[in-house]
Formats: sequence, C-alpha cells, structure tokens
Amino acid sequence: MDTKAQHAALVAHAQSLGIFDVVAGHEPKNAPGNGLAFSLHWAGARPHPRQSGLASTTVVVTWVARVWLNMLTEPQDDIDPLVLDATDRLCGAYSSDFQLGGTVRDVDLLGQAGTPLSAQGGYLKIDSATYRTSDITIPLIVNDVWTQAP
Repeated sequence: MDTKAQHAALVAHAQSLGIFDVVAGHEPKNAPGNGLAFSLHWAGARPHPRQSGLASTTVVVTWVARVWLNMLTEPQDDIDPLVLDATDRLCGAYSSDFQLGGTVRDVDLLGQAGTPLSAQGGYLKIDSATYRTSDITIPLIVNDVWTQAP
C-alpha cells in the first residue's frame, strides 16, 4: 500500500483548488493562521471483509481532511459559507478523481465499506484561537494489501 502516494494525492487536490492560504499535510501544532487552511491526518485502517479473499485482504484506509477558519474572521456571516464551500470543493475533487490517480481502488463515496465520504462541522481551539472547522472523512479502499497465509 503506497500511503505516501495517497497522502500526496489528497494534499495535491487541496493545493489545486487555490482557495487555501495554508495547505498542510499534517495536523498543525500551532494555530494555522487567519485565512482558510487545510490539514490532513490519518485516522485508521481496517480490513474490508466483503472485498477480501482467501489470499489477500483489502483494506479501508481512512484519512481526515480538516478545513479551518478563525472565528474572528470578518464578516462573521461569511465564516460558515466559506468553510462549507471549501468542504464542498474538496469533496467534489475527491469524487471526480475517486481513484486518486490510480493509487487506490476508490474513494468510498457512498459507503460500500461502511462510512462514506462525509463531512462534519465543528469548532477547535488551538493557541487560544477558536476555529470553525469541517472534518472530512475520506475512506480509501485499497485492494490486496495484506497477504493471507496459513
């Protein structure tokens, strides 16, 4: 499984949109600034029983893309629309390249392995600043990752 290629493809989509002031391929340790920001972190991996066989295991690798915007952004009425628009554009990018350039079998758009491509709004405090966030769950299905042998 080429996790570096998966990571690079997910980050490249965020960069290609041209809407983020910051694009980070990691969870930030400090506040990401005042403009629209993107970060990416790995959330988990598990077997996909219905797609695995007796020789190998297909795996669902889950990444979380986070959209950040400082709650002091003005006008404040624009905060949620900006975060939602960025979320929409990212989901559209992942949907229109659902094999991430051939690095995965597919982004699980509709939840065939459980959780679909989805987003959840929230708030996060970092470095005494509060951010409006959107966490985008990106489940990737990767064929034949682990060999099975007696």
